[in-house]
Amino acid sequence: MQNQNVALLDAICGNGVRVSIMDRLSSVDLSTFNSSEYIILPGFCDVHVHFREPGFSYKETIFSGSLAAARGGYTAVCTMPNLNPVPDTKAHLKEQLDLIREDGLIHIYPYGTITMGQKGENLSDMKGLAPQVIAFTDDGKGVQRTELMRNAMKQAKQLNKLIVAHCEDENLLNGGYIHDGDYARDNHHRGIPSESEWKQLQRDLTLVKETGCAYHACHISTKESVELIRKAKAQKLNVTCETAPHYLLMDDSYLQEDGRYKMNPPLRDRADREALIEGLKDGTIDMIATDHAPHSAEEKSKGLDGSSFGIVGLETAFPLLYTYLVKENIISLEKLMQLLVSNPRKRFKIPMTTDFSVWDMRQSYLIDPEEFQSQGKATPFSGWKTYGKCIATVCDGKLVWLEKVRNSK
Repeated sequence: MQNQNVALLDAICGNGVRVSIMDRLSSVDLSTFNSSEYIILPGFCDVHVHFREPGFSYKETIFSGSLAAARGGYTAVCTMPNLNPVPDTKAHLKEQLDLIREDGLIHIYPYGTITMGQKGENLSDMKGLAPQVIAFTDDGKGVQRTELMRNAMKQAKQLNKLIVAHCEDENLLNGGYIHDGDYARDNHHRGIPSESEWKQLQRDLTLVKETGCAYHACHISTKESVELIRKAKAQKLNVTCETAPHYLLMDDSYLQEDGRYKMNPPLRDRADREALIEGLKDGTIDMIATDHAPHSAEEKSKGLDGSSFGIVGLETAFPLLYTYLVKENIISLEKLMQLLVSNPRKRFKIPMTTDFSVWDMRQSYLIDPEEFQSQGKATPFSGWKTYGKCIATVCDGKLVWLEKVRNSK
């Protein structure tokens, strides 16, 4: 197993970082288990999470979110700005930064908004925010006005920052809340058409070509989006994208009348899921992000129609992807590490650190939301059998997760 660790770390990080990780491993007290029986992986990086503070601590806090991340093997995350106050000015951002400094267990990089209040009317203080945010996004809402997005891209280019886009044309939603497919029609639900995503992505890519902005598309879910990104890359546009585990492992045939199956974008159809997997394999899709979006139990208890959009994912992402993509020989473990470690860090200019996690890959178990460290428990993967248990996570030389030793603040 030691040779496997060395080879894998070299493939992902390069020799220098691998040596540092191995040195740091020897300095951390993990004497509760025999390390020769486990695999060591670099700290994962998720560029799309919602930690809900400030403003919505009943859903999640910086502490509970970062503890959930540590339990999932993540040591770096980028937090979305749908908060209160919205980080659209330096003063508003400071509230979040203070909480991160006080309560964060891992590396947490906040986004700034594209528009003031995420209202899609006026640009945020992008210049003032730029030194302290990882990128700019209005995630949760698409920027509807073309001229406003054009101006945002021009400003972001001047600031050498990414525009990170939630692609959604609100004129095409038609009051929908799940995919406009067979399940919606058979069960009398209002559907969200695929065009609501890919039409706005198409618009944005035209603006990227015009402005030269660096652009990243959030949580793509449709086959048309995959093809648009593929063509944009062939044209040498400065474009990347992500998808999420649920879009790779589920489609709308998995839906049940339960709020834990409701997210935005919604689970699409089988052809979309297959296109996403092909996009992973051929490099069109650059990374996998969880879109970890916790809500209260009450907010997720109102079925597909009435529940809030969003599911949690930090604690289940790697075991699910390892079990259903790697063990099924769809992608290699090395490829999965590129998607979870090196690609997101490179694109978002997040340093490749000597953080790491330790995994027992032989251990199988059923996903149980009651074991989550996140305050959110809504997952469509409850009861799924997975392999891979995170035994320990080390960030900046500190043990931030140890299985069976429940961390407390």
